[in-house]
Amino acid sequence: MSRRRRIALYGGTFDPVHAGHMAVARGLLLLFALDEVMFIPAYVAPHKRERRVSPALDRHAMLALATQGEERFRVSTVELEAPGRPYTVETLAGFRERLGGGARLFFVMGADSWEEITTWRDWERVLTLTDHLVVTRPGYRLSTGHVTPGVRGRVVDVRGRTREEVEGELEAARGERIYLTDAANVDAAATDVRAVAARGAWGELGALVAPAVAEYIRKYGLYREANGTELSDAGIKGTH
Repeated sequence: MSRRRRIALYGGTFDPVHAGHMAVARGLLLLFALDEVMFIPAYVAPHKRERRVSPALDRHAMLALATQGEERFRVSTVELEAPGRPYTVETLAGFRERLGGGARLFFVMGADSWEEITTWRDWERVLTLTDHLVVTRPGYRLSTGHVTPGVRGRVVDVRGRTREEVEGELEAARGERIYLTDAANVDAAATDVRAVAARGAWGELGALVAPAVAEYIRKYGLYREANGTELSDAGIKGTH
């Protein structure tokens, strides 16, 4: 019996997509033997509505440029096209319904999102719709005391583990699990990218984003101080 396709759902504002996002995607692709990483730019992530975010068209275009040539990377417009600005629980339920049992889904989140998980809408249901990949730094003390004992029992720490060891955990799992992983350790943040672009430091920008993304930012004048999009980090979407 062939195994189900493994698809990681990687949501975020991606304002803009940068080297850290790409390193996370590549690291997870290898460690968890994923068949596909689906980037899902948010129209406006619910927890980002207090600040101005770059237009959806620009964020989607930069993702398309960053992922071109990457055979296993895809960009979904499911949230950009949703009229009601969906919450994570709605997005994951939609993917689950469309893909049925033919795929094993993994939702990617950062350590900060995990620590705020109980503030999300229907958070316990969110954690049953897919497996979860919580990306954190090596040695970072990640709390599990804020979740219920039932959820805590589904947490599997695979930091420092080999691909073969991770594969064993995946094969042995019965039901959805929450995997803590240090598959990528890159010090990059969207706030830094926006600040560099605001200064017009194009040489520095080329080290933080894909060359095509850097050119897009320069060409269309994104992240100039006047547009206000440099105020907060994009992070990894998931809150609320």
